[in-house]
Amino acid sequence: MRTIPGPVQNLIDAFARLPGIGPKTASRLTFYLLKAPAEISLNLAQALEAMRAETSFCSECFNITLAGEEKCDICSSSTRDQELICVVEEPLDVLAIERTGAFQGKYHVLQGVLSPIEGIGPDQIKIFPLLERLKNSQVREVIIATNPSMEGDATALYLQQRITPLGIKVSRLARGLPVGGDIEYADQSTLQRALSYRQEME
Repeated sequence: MRTIPGPVQNLIDAFARLPGIGPKTASRLTFYLLKAPAEISLNLAQALEAMRAETSFCSECFNITLAGEEKCDICSSSTRDQELICVVEEPLDVLAIERTGAFQGKYHVLQGVLSPIEGIGPDQIKIFPLLERLKNSQVREVIIATNPSMEGDATALYLQQRITPLGIKVSRLARGLPVGGDIEYADQSTLQRALSYRQEME
């Protein structure tokens, strides 16, 4: 016997598929929306639809940008250091580093990390576009800002092996970041120290 109507269960299941949301949180969110004024649900639905329709990825760094714009604001800026690129896993990492105000170069968003267990190799993330970008530029240093995890370390090592032969300095964020943590959750002072005391990879 079904105790929850199908549309309600479908929304619970949809919330539960989001990262960091378990079945209990998914249920709480769903039942909150059931009791809340209709405009809250409508605003949420409209915001989700607009996000999908009105955003895209920068053709140069693969950060989020507005649909119809080839490059994001950072890549289009003439005041950013063109010779310095910070490589991150996700767009949220760009936001975290930008909040520190300590970095004035450009970015490259990998949109993931290498993970052989999950079948994610260099072709599944934005590694080869980065290498092409470096071959056709005057970049003097690449800062690898992947998370300090097994996958992040493996990705950093792979990038170092591919970038060093190009004659470009490769550095990595200093270990001010906790092992197993995510850049997006780090506080500003920790990120500032990590950027200031980055080390060249040997």
